[in-house]
Amino acid sequence: MRDFQVYRVRERAIAARWIIVCSFVVLAGAFFRTQVLQHERYRLRAQSNRLRPVPMAPARGTIYDRAGRIIAETVPGYSVALLASNEDSLRTVLARLSRLVTLDSDDIEAVLARFRAAHYQPAQVEGNASFEEVSRLEEHRAELPGLVVQSEPRRTYPRGKAIAHLVGYVGEVTEADLETNRYEGSRLGSLVGRSGLEQEYDDSLRGSPGMRYIEVDARGRLVRDEGAAPPLPPTPGQPLQTTIDLPLQMYIDSIWPAGVRGAMLAMTPKGEVRAFYSAPAYDPNAFIGGISVAEWRALNTDPALPLLNRALQVRYPPASPFKLAISAMALHRGLVDFDTRMAEPCRGGIQYGNRYFKCWKQEGHGFLDLTSAIAQSCDVYFYQLGLKLGLNAILEDGVRLGFKDRSEIDLVNEVAPIFPASTEYYDKLYGPRNWSSSVILNLAIGQGENTQTLVNMVKFYGAIAGDGTVVSPYLVHPTTTATRNLGLTPAQLEGLRKALVAVVERGTAAASRHEDLEVAGKTGTAQNPHGESHGWFIAFAPADKPQIIIGGVMEFVKHGTVVAPYVVRAIRRYLLGPGTDVRNAIPVPLPDDSAPREGEAPPEPGTVKLPPPPEPLQ
Repeated sequence: MRDFQVYRVRERAIAARWIIVCSFVVLAGAFFRTQVLQHERYRLRAQSNRLRPVPMAPARGTIYDRAGRIIAETVPGYSVALLASNEDSLRTVLARLSRLVTLDSDDIEAVLARFRAAHYQPAQVEGNASFEEVSRLEEHRAELPGLVVQSEPRRTYPRGKAIAHLVGYVGEVTEADLETNRYEGSRLGSLVGRSGLEQEYDDSLRGSPGMRYIEVDARGRLVRDEGAAPPLPPTPGQPLQTTIDLPLQMYIDSIWPAGVRGAMLAMTPKGEVRAFYSAPAYDPNAFIGGISVAEWRALNTDPALPLLNRALQVRYPPASPFKLAISAMALHRGLVDFDTRMAEPCRGGIQYGNRYFKCWKQEGHGFLDLTSAIAQSCDVYFYQLGLKLGLNAILEDGVRLGFKDRSEIDLVNEVAPIFPASTEYYDKLYGPRNWSSSVILNLAIGQGENTQTLVNMVKFYGAIAGDGTVVSPYLVHPTTTATRNLGLTPAQLEGLRKALVAVVERGTAAASRHEDLEVAGKTGTAQNPHGESHGWFIAFAPADKPQIIIGGVMEFVKHGTVVAPYVVRAIRRYLLGPGTDVRNAIPVPLPDDSAPREGEAPPEPGTVKLPPPPEPLQ
C-alpha cells in the first residue's frame, strides 16, 4: 500500500513537471512570437499609445501682383493648444488659461467643440498668439498641464482692407466641408481659403501638412511636446502671380469716398484685371488664427454688409451704360447709323399708351442723332430706339451679348445677372395678359427687368474698347475661350468710341474732362426703390487705342456724375503715373436734390425692382 502511494506521488510529480515544462514552452513561444516575429507590430502599437500626432500647417503660397509685389504672404507665428484626457480636465485648464490670455465664453465653447471633434489631438485655443502671450504661458506651464505651443506659419495681408474682397481670407476647415469634400485633401485643423483668390486657388496655395509627435503617458497626459520622434516636414503651397496692379488697387482705396458703398473694377481689353475693389471692406488679418465669435457677429450684423463683394455679388439696374448695348443691337441689325434721328424730338418726355415717359432733362434735347443721343444720354431717343428694335430683338441680342450669364471671372460666388431670355419670363412673372410692350421703354434705358453686376458691365465695355470680342475678365488664368462678339464692323466700333468720347468732352461727364488724356465713358443713374439712386460710370482710355477699362458703381449717390471723377482719376493714375492727379486732395461733393437725374424714368407698375443686397456669403 505504501509503495502504491509513493508511486502515485511520483506520477503526480512527473505530470506536474511536464505541465510546467509545457507552460514554459508555450510562454517561450508566445514571447518569441511577440518579441521576434511580431516585434514591429507591437512596437508600433506601443509607439501609437505613447505618441500623439500633431499636424504641422504648411506655409501657404505667396500671392503677388503682376510686378511681383506681395499681396498675401506667410510669416512665422505661434499657435496654442491643449491636450486633455477628458472634457472636465480641459475645462479646468481653460479656466486657468483664461486668466492669462483673453478668452470669453464663446471662445471656450469653440475649444470644447474642437476637442469633441478630435479628442485625441490637442484642441487649438489660439491660432495667432503673440510672442508676449506665448512667453506668459510658458512662465505658467506648470499650472497648465497639456499645454502645446507650436511655431507655425501665419498668413498675413500687408495691404489690409484695400485688398479684402480681392484676396479673401483663410479659415479652419469644418466638418461640413469634410463631409462634402469641398476642400479635397484637407483634414480637421487645415486652413483653407474662404473667399476671393484664397478660395479660388486654394488647391495650389494650400500645400501639404506635415506631422510632429508629442509624448503622452498611459492616461493620455502630456509628457513632452518636443523631440518625441522625428517630424515629417510640411510641403509649402505654390506661389500665385496675378494680373493685379497693386499701386492702382491702393490708389483706388485711397481716393474712395468715406462711407460710400460700391465697387470699382479695372481691366485691360484682353481681360486682365488690374484692380478689383469693393467698399466697405473688412480686414482679412482679423481671420488669422480664427476670428472671434464677437468679431464675426459684428461683421454679419453690420448694416453696411462689409463681407458683401459688390463687384460680383450685387446686381444693379445698369441704367444709361446699357444704352450702349441698345445702340450695338440696333447697329448690328442695320436699323440705324450714327446720323440717324428718331421720328419724335425730345421735348422732355414721350407719350406711350396711357403713360408719359420722361427724359432726365425736363426741357428736352430736341432732335439728336445717335452720337449726340449717347453723349447727352437722351432717354426719349432710346425709348424710340428700343421700340424700333422690338422686345424680341432686345431679349435675343441681350442673351447673345452675355447679359443673362455670369462674367466667368476666376473668383468664387459670382451671382448671375437677371435678364429675360424670352417673353415667357414676363408671362410667368406677371401673367400672360398682365404686361404690355411698354416694358421695352424701361429696358431701353437700362431699367426694368434687367439687373447686372459691375464685373459683367465692365466686360461688355471691354468689347467696345477692343475689337468687339467679349472677353471674360481674369486675375490669374483665362477661364474660357472667347466665343461672343458684338457683331459690329470696325467702323461701327469706332463710332461708338467717338460717341463715348463726346460724353466726356461735351456730354454728361464733361466735368471730368482733361486736356492731356482723351477718355471715353458713360455715366448712369440707376433707380433704387430702397433709397437714393445709384451712380454708374464706365470708361476707357486712351480713346483712340484703349489700354484700360475702369467701371465704378456707388450706392445712394443720386447721379452717375458723382462717380465719373473717381474713375477718371484712377485711369489717369494708371496711364500717366503718380503726380498727375490734380484733384487728389479735393473730394467730389455729392449733388443736391435740385440737380437733374440723368437717365432716370419713373418705373412702370409691376417692374422688377432691385432686391435688397443678399446676405454675405460665408
